[in-house]
Amino acid sequence: MNRRAKFIVAGVAIAGAALAGTGVAVAASGGDDADTPITGTALERASAAALDHTGEGRVSETEVGDEDSYYEVEVTLDDGSQVDVQLDEQFNVVDTMADVENESGDTD
Repeated sequence: MNRRAKFIVAGVAIAGAALAGTGVAVAASGGDDADTPITGTALERASAAALDHTGEGRVSETEVGDEDSYYEVEVTLDDGSQVDVQLDEQFNVVDTMADVENESGDTD
């Protein structure tokens, strides 16, 4: 193979790898539906507020910038049911709702 052909093949391979990497990054990030978990001291404060509100359970999932509030903390209660506790920016409870799965396995 001549030198020019080697450069073309290498360029195509690099471009393909870059496109494949971009696809993997988009898939891994979940696209527009990706939830951003609460971290750091905010996680500690949000978890404490949610557990204090429910009186039992364990934190099973968190999200910043939820469509219903600033923070959302999903608490799995001792009986296995789940409750979403909605918090404002000051970690005050603004709403609580049962987290129920529908027939397709999605949450309502």
